[in-house]
Amino acid sequence: MTRVMRSGRTWLAACAVIIAAMPWIAAIDHDHRGRSFLLETSIALGFMGLAMMWLQFALTARFRWIAPGTGLDTLMQLHRQAGISAFGLIAAHPVLAIAARPGFVDFFDPRASLARALALWLVSLALIAILTSSLWRRRFGIPYEWWRLAHAVLAVLIAAIGLVHVLRVGFYTDAAWKQALWTVCTAAAVGLVLHTRVVRPWLSSRRPYRVVSVTREPGTSWTLELEPVGHPGLRFQAGQFAWLTLGDRPWSLQQHPFSFASSAERPGRIAFTVKELGDWTAGIGKVQPGTRAFLDGPYGAFTVDPAARTIVGIAGGVGITPLMSILRTARDRGDTRQFALLYAAGSLDSMVYREELETLRNQLPLDLMLLPREAPPGWDGPSGLPTAETIDALVDRYGTGGTAYLICGPPPLMDLAERRLLARGVPARAIRAERFDIA
Repeated sequence: MTRVMRSGRTWLAACAVIIAAMPWIAAIDHDHRGRSFLLETSIALGFMGLAMMWLQFALTARFRWIAPGTGLDTLMQLHRQAGISAFGLIAAHPVLAIAARPGFVDFFDPRASLARALALWLVSLALIAILTSSLWRRRFGIPYEWWRLAHAVLAVLIAAIGLVHVLRVGFYTDAAWKQALWTVCTAAAVGLVLHTRVVRPWLSSRRPYRVVSVTREPGTSWTLELEPVGHPGLRFQAGQFAWLTLGDRPWSLQQHPFSFASSAERPGRIAFTVKELGDWTAGIGKVQPGTRAFLDGPYGAFTVDPAARTIVGIAGGVGITPLMSILRTARDRGDTRQFALLYAAGSLDSMVYREELETLRNQLPLDLMLLPREAPPGWDGPSGLPTAETIDALVDRYGTGGTAYLICGPPPLMDLAERRLLARGVPARAIRAERFDIA
């Protein structure tokens, strides 16, 4: 087991311990007599759901020590699944409590207590809103920037009302030290929002950048090149990403994660290639040189294992971006390891960096395999969609021992590649994937 896998499992185990410990801490020095098992279960689930909510703030706080070695894809998928689980735990709490004692339905009756009922109805609606908007944001047509803001506001609201509910009911938190524990934990979780939305932009404001060029790429992609203003630039590993903000100030809703496209050996000239996908990115080609920019990063673990003897990239569409950074960095470092790249796209003309990739083939030990979905006239190479046989051919050629596989592209390609690589005996630790559809 690699250090990355060990650290990741250790972090997950710590989260599980924190979640499971909350009902046990609440039960310390408390008399349970006369209370049914169903009622006690509902309360335990409520405490666990609140603890899981706290951890959601930590997962999105951009601390590198949280799940170290975990890519953006994995971390955000974990956040999504944990968020769904937290919703289930919190929702089960009132349902089971009312089933155990029907009189608890009065908690939602404004005639019994207007403030309490309004708070519980508000948190219930907030839970539904945060879940549905996260799962079906695109279907509802919610812009990414406003979804991020609403997501944070709703999460803070849920955590705050959850704390007030715990303290007001007070049956398990009558001791002062328990009240202090729950208050501090909730305050710390909410404080992480301020850290992400206020402190991190302030730190990035001290190291600004300037857009020096905006170049049209094949298809609907654009490459932005930035240079540092008053500092030497940002050190990153090839394959990582940063949060990019354009404008005079870093405190903006328009903050998006993009993979570095440039060489890690050239921190004074940083490039991002962005595809027009709607919302903010639809206007990326209109950005003017000289525009001020801010970066928060680097993040991510979509990087090359130093111990790998062979590196195989599988890219689709704009998923070529982080792999391009890896290849450019390898060229600049004089890396002599074997590289291979399968690049699938709609057509040859829509392949970003195609000409440079052809040049890199002569500068690196690089096997380049272009796979256009539609073959142009005179094309004698393969064409069509990637298939299981396509991935199998890579494994047959490059093997499962000492080979690192890096996958980035549309979900169907990534799902296919990950399944086939694992089925063919490639160790999970040798596969790294980064998805661009996390929001």
